[in-house]
Amino acid sequence: MAKIRKNIIIQGFSGTLGDQLIIKQDKAGRTILAVPPTFSENRTFSEAQQAQHEKFREASTYAKDAKSEEIYQEKAEGTPQTPYNVAMADWFHAPEVKEIDLSGWNGGANEVIRIRAVDDVEVAQVTVLITDGGGAVLEQGSAANVGSGWWHYTTEGDTSGASRIVASARDLPGNVAQLEWLD
Repeated sequence: MAKIRKNIIIQGFSGTLGDQLIIKQDKAGRTILAVPPTFSENRTFSEAQQAQHEKFREASTYAKDAKSEEIYQEKAEGTPQTPYNVAMADWFHAPEVKEIDLSGWNGGANEVIRIRAVDDVEVAQVTVLITDGGGAVLEQGSAANVGSGWWHYTTEGDTSGASRIVASARDLPGNVAQLEWLD
């Protein structure tokens, strides 16, 4: 595939040239030349390929509905991508919980546990689960977004018996990622 800019001869062309060449324009105004794909008429797909096709269908369904959301339109602005492309990519990329910062937490009430969570578009929600050594839930709830990828969870009660903290981040398509702290 070749990408051509400001070529007086083919600028603005689109379509096919026989069965040999596809010419199209992208959102950024670039002219793209490509050879048409060739497929065997008798091809069969493996289970992994079929599973990937199904994932792509699900992502496409999500992107068709989500492309009108302001966040996807903003992310696509000034790039060769459309809001649909940004939403598709977001569906395939889960958020990441990078860090659980316990420097402001000693197990007491009204103490802050900081979580750093990032995503290619936006982290929609971060939740925190605090359990004891036996797995009993001491406390759980939603963290507040304080900006720059940081979220704060303020404990409501005594969590001094905690031996496990799980921070979960969810993005707009619903992908979830977790990070666990064990004592």
